[in-house]
Amino acid sequence: MAPPIPRALPLLLAAACTGGGSGPPPATLAVAAYTTPREAFAALLPAFATAWGEDHGAPLSIDSSFQASGAQARAVVGGLEADVVALSLEPDIRKIAEAGLITGPWQAGPTQGRLTTSLVVLAVRPGNPKGIRGWEDLARPGVEVLTPNPRTSGGAMWNIAALVGAVERGRTTRPADEAGAQALLTEVLANVRVMDKGARESMLSFEGGVGDVAITYENEVKAAIQAGEPVEMVLPESTLRIDAPIAVVDGVVDRKGSRPAAEALVAWLLADEAQRVLGEHGFRPADPARAPAGDAAAWPVPADLFTIEDLGGWPAVQARLFAEGGLVSRAMAAAPAAKP
Repeated sequence: MAPPIPRALPLLLAAACTGGGSGPPPATLAVAAYTTPREAFAALLPAFATAWGEDHGAPLSIDSSFQASGAQARAVVGGLEADVVALSLEPDIRKIAEAGLITGPWQAGPTQGRLTTSLVVLAVRPGNPKGIRGWEDLARPGVEVLTPNPRTSGGAMWNIAALVGAVERGRTTRPADEAGAQALLTEVLANVRVMDKGARESMLSFEGGVGDVAITYENEVKAAIQAGEPVEMVLPESTLRIDAPIAVVDGVVDRKGSRPAAEALVAWLLADEAQRVLGEHGFRPADPARAPAGDAAAWPVPADLFTIEDLGGWPAVQARLFAEGGLVSRAMAAAPAAKP
C-alpha cells in the first residue's frame, strides 16, 4: 500500500526553492531508475503525484523508465531528460555529474545520497539441493551460476565486488589477496550459465528455471519469495552492503523549472512512510544505522558485512576491478564459458 504524502512537505520545499512557490508547478516529472525498484516505484510515484496535484491545484504526472543502471546513466548523458535518477551505483551518478548535468551536492544529505541499502546474497532452489553456503561453492563443478553482465549492470558490479572483498578480507580458503580473488572469480565465471543485462532480468531468468544459484540483491530474493516463487536465500558469511543512490538532475530541472517537485519527490522517498513501503519490497533503510521495520529475524546480519569504502571506494574499485585490463576483464578472458 502506497504511503500518504506528508501534506506540508511539497509546499515547504517549493517555497524554499522558488521564494514562495509562485507560478504553477511542472506538469510532468521524469524519473530514470535501475530495474530493481520498479514495483516499489509503481506504488510510490503515483501516490506522490496525486497528493502533489491536490496540494497545488494542478495535476502532476510522473513518467518513469527502468533499465540497467549503467545503460540508464548513459541514456541521461545522451539526452534522456530525467528530473530524478535513482540508480544502482555511485559511479553512474558520477557519470551524469561529469557531463555537467548534476552540479549540486547530491551526497550532502543525511543519507549521503542513498535511497536504499541492501545486501549481496545468493538465491537458490527450494531445499538448496546444491548445498550452497558461500562464495567458494559457486566454483564447484556442476553448479550453474547466474549473475548479470558487469559491462551493463550495476548489480553485477556489486556482486563481483562482494566476492572479491570476501576473498581479500580472508573470509574464504583462497589467498587473501588480488590473485586469490581473481582465481576464485575466474572459476565462478566459468560456471556462469548466462549474463543478462540487468539484475532484474537475471533474477527473472532464475525464477524461470535457469541455473542453480543466482548472485543478486537481498531485496530481489525477498520480492520473489513474497510473490510465491520457489526460491530460497543464502546469506554468505562475508558480503557487501549495497548503497543505491538518488539525485536530482540539476541541468534538467533548472531548464524545466521542475526543481521544487523533483526535490520534494526525493525528500519524500527518504521520509519514514516511503521508506516503510520500500522495506515492504525488501529494501533496507537508506540510513544503514536505522533498523529495518518488522521482525529482526527477517533482516539477518552476516558475520562480516563490509562496504565499498572498505574496499577503497568506488574510484579505486572501478580502476582495480572494472577498468580495461583490470581483475574482472582478466577473469572473464580466462573463463570463456562466461557469455553475456
